[in-house]
Amino acid sequence: MERANRTLVTEFVFLRFSNSPCLQLLFFSLFLLVYLLSLVGNALIVLIVALDGHLHTPMYFFICNLSLVELWYTTVTVPKMLSNFLCTQGVISVPGCIAQYYFFFSLAATELFILTIMAFDRYAAICRPLHYPLLLSPQTCSTLAGVCWSVGFVCPMFPSFLLAHISFCTPNQINHFFCDADQIFRLSCTDTYAIQILGYALSSVVILGSLVFTMASYAQILVTILAMASAAARHKAFSTCTAHLSVVTLYFGTLIFMYVRPAVKYESNINKIVAIFYSVITPLLNPLIYTLRNKDVKEALKVLLSRIQRI
Repeated sequence: MERANRTLVTEFVFLRFSNSPCLQLLFFSLFLLVYLLSLVGNALIVLIVALDGHLHTPMYFFICNLSLVELWYTTVTVPKMLSNFLCTQGVISVPGCIAQYYFFFSLAATELFILTIMAFDRYAAICRPLHYPLLLSPQTCSTLAGVCWSVGFVCPMFPSFLLAHISFCTPNQINHFFCDADQIFRLSCTDTYAIQILGYALSSVVILGSLVFTMASYAQILVTILAMASAAARHKAFSTCTAHLSVVTLYFGTLIFMYVRPAVKYESNINKIVAIFYSVITPLLNPLIYTLRNKDVKEALKVLLSRIQRI
């Protein structure tokens, strides 16, 4: 009866981070800086890998794809969040909200698949070095990247289609900075149990499936490294994996906390904080992790900067 008396809505309102205008301005400045640094960092990696022939290897090819995902991943949510900081009331239309939901989860799935392929790349390089050029030829790498992008964009398509055909009612307030799944479900006038189960199943399969494959690759890598006779060889082999392991730990950890459980049972304020890590902070950290710990990328960056200075 309560649902029947609620009014249908055509737009949603994002709740503010704070009621203080000064804090809202502070948040705007902080997230704008993080967003710009993330864009510059990931764009630089794409540019460096594209221009430097020494980086035309499978590992850097997938790092380049990861940076491309991060560029779009942050752009799906952060600009809208920034505009909401400057508005008295941040609104988004229902179709716009569902579109944001679709693209956000498409790119999140694509990133998971690329991180998984990057683990396989490290497995092939360390455990099967003689077969590495055959296992990850340029054609194979292009095919794997294409599969990651294609499957990533297919995964949330059916849940998004179902969401587009349900009605939403008042109160039309979203306690988040983007259209996350649990927030959309809470605003529905109709029963969304089937869609929630479908979304939960898909997210669990994608996240846990990628995690299992990644951990299996690293288990083989660990066995191979421990079997190496030389301490220097063990250190060199492990150092090539540390950057990827850092990204995997942060990204998988936050996604598992957020989506591999019934989302509607958890507080939105906690979700909002955790979401900042995987949707805003991680895209900023990735370029730092892959450049600060990577001599090849740092050398390529120096060459690029010297070329720019000569222009």
